[in-house]
Amino acid sequence: MGVEYFFGRGMKNRVNKNIWIVLSIVLFFLFSYASAQQEQTESMDATAYNNRGITYRKKGEYDRAISDFTKALKIDPRYARAYYNRGIAYREKGQYDQAIADFTKAIEIDPRYAAAYYNRGLAYDNKGRYDRAIADYTKAIEIDPTYAETYNNRGMTYVRKGQYDQAISDFTRAIKINPRFAVAYNNRGITHVRKGQYDQAIADYTKAIEINPKYAGAYSNRGIAYGKKGQYDRAISDHTGALKIDPKYAPAYNNRGMTYMEKGQYDQAIADFTKAIETDPMHAVAYYNRGVAYDNKGRYDQAISDFTNAIKINPKYAEVYNNRGITYGKKGQYDRAISDFTNAIKIDPRFVKAYNNRAIAYGKKDQYDRVLSDLAKAIEIDPTYAEAYNNRGMVYYNKDQHDRAISDFTKAIEIDPTYAEAYNNRGMVYYNKDQHDRAISDFTKAIGIDPEYAEAYNNRGKTCGKIGQYDRAISDYTKALKINAKFAEAYYYRGRTYGEKGQYGRAISDYSKAIEINPGFAEAYYNRGVAYYYKSEYNKSLEDVEKAQHLGYQASPKFLKRLRKDSGRQE
Repeated sequence: MGVEYFFGRGMKNRVNKNIWIVLSIVLFFLFSYASAQQEQTESMDATAYNNRGITYRKKGEYDRAISDFTKALKIDPRYARAYYNRGIAYREKGQYDQAIADFTKAIEIDPRYAAAYYNRGLAYDNKGRYDRAIADYTKAIEIDPTYAETYNNRGMTYVRKGQYDQAISDFTRAIKINPRFAVAYNNRGITHVRKGQYDQAIADYTKAIEINPKYAGAYSNRGIAYGKKGQYDRAISDHTGALKIDPKYAPAYNNRGMTYMEKGQYDQAIADFTKAIETDPMHAVAYYNRGVAYDNKGRYDQAISDFTNAIKINPKYAEVYNNRGITYGKKGQYDRAISDFTNAIKIDPRFVKAYNNRAIAYGKKDQYDRVLSDLAKAIEIDPTYAEAYNNRGMVYYNKDQHDRAISDFTKAIEIDPTYAEAYNNRGMVYYNKDQHDRAISDFTKAIGIDPEYAEAYNNRGKTCGKIGQYDRAISDYTKALKINAKFAEAYYYRGRTYGEKGQYGRAISDYSKAIEINPGFAEAYYNRGVAYYYKSEYNKSLEDVEKAQHLGYQASPKFLKRLRKDSGRQE
């Protein structure tokens, strides 16, 4: 907020020391004295307009305030404080260019006007012109190094620029000047969170709350820090504490909703996001977050509706376009998904996730050249984006360019050594290259990172089965099925392994389970037919093989001929 002045402008006394002056110039003296008196009267009128303008501004009557400041300036065009106060009124109206012009005029008249530099810095900040804002805050500090608020605001601008160390330095300086500056503690806490220093953040928020026990924002911010540490119950407690202080504090509802979402409690999350929206119908972030919660529940139409509302409120919200695109992709509406990812990229040309997601959508349409182009762009923008390397590796894998695929999966792993999916995918390439030891090593690494990775167990089982380690393969398939009881492929491959061991009854049971989960699984029908054949159940065998053929599986003509003969159905 701007610093306000209610006192009038001082006038220099004009004293006539030449008492001995001759009578012939008395009339001239009287005229000069009258002019001085008139100037003083006009100046006092300017002060009155200025002070009344301040009163109007404090009441939110900005047009009246601006009118009074303008009248003051007509009377005294060099009235710096009137320019300054009119600038504040313009800034509070959101007319930042007019505000900057007035603060600049005040500074031209009084180059040592620290408050004018400070408020011009705020206006530049509002316009996103952060370097100019910092320059003005710095000038204000040079003139008045004791104004804690300037350090605080320069610190927040550094936060917006991602210069967190400079920001922390400024907040610390503000606190040294004013040890009871709760807002500076809160802001330093925000910066510590940005740096991942959650314990320091919690300490700062706690100090802000000690200074001001009614500081709802500090409670909610501390809740965010606890959430980042995975201490969700403490986080919820703090957000709830903020709401006890201010039941209309929409950000606390939103933040508590985010915590419930992290806990997988989507219904509670949706309830909180809804409350945030009821409290503030223009809360685009709450619409966005509720959309994410609906998406996680598989309620895609409601998710899309919420994302759309968020975009209506904030048409420049790139993240919402990206997430709506993801939801369209889940519905199989790939053209709409691509359109949304493209809009996200138009808003933010360096939005790597949008490039990556658009690539995935193009992949669903088999437009692989576009896939590779988008993934290359994502990597160009962020060479440390492991997911883009992994996805490009999958494209190369599907194009049978195995060496390129391995190179990309390896790069993804170098960037993120905990990337279980990249290990699994590289293992699949080694499997197809018959480099079985390397494949098993990669699948084992993936499982070590994620012990619940059913696909990695399944793939390691396939590799073990391929080299005749049947018991080890069966063990892996069984582990995969404990993790995911609906994993049709694991039943299918375990069935094949039982078949290799001559345990046809177990094989038939597993193929039947795979078919129950996926009634269109042609290979499972065919292999169950083979198992029935070896059990001499020829009619069942022929029935399954014909079903497999109906589903598109090409059975061996020789086997079919023999099967028909053995079943007594030879044509």
